[in-house]
Amino acid sequence: MTQCTFCEIIAGRSPAQVVHEDDHSLAFMDLLPMTPGHCLLVPKRHIVDVWDLDDDDAAHVMRGVTRISHTVRERLRPAGLNILNNNGKLADQSQFHFHFHIIPRYGNDRLLHPWERRFGKHDELRMLAEILRGERDRPGGD
Repeated sequence: MTQCTFCEIIAGRSPAQVVHEDDHSLAFMDLLPMTPGHCLLVPKRHIVDVWDLDDDDAAHVMRGVTRISHTVRERLRPAGLNILNNNGKLADQSQFHFHFHIIPRYGNDRLLHPWERRFGKHDELRMLAEILRGERDRPGGD
């Protein structure tokens, strides 16, 4: 099994600038920050992605995200905040230990929004909602 960078940090075998720790999660400074104050919050239990997450872990992680978000706002005074989570290689997950990016936003940070947004078609939105509610099968099966 490949060593998990975040598990190594949690175990104290790799250095990190820790900003928060409790029984269930650890928050530390991102080594490749998008903006000043960019933190990562990880569950202490190795969880690969959102599909590996149970309700208890989710509750603990979100409490940690909320705490760090409030701390960032109080101490760094950003104009806004992005909370990001990527799941799967195609979604740009590079560390396969579930984590959140807590990214303070500043008026001069020059970060671009990577998503191109478009209005959804009403029929397509209705069909997708029906699939998600379990009222119809996904086109093409599987």
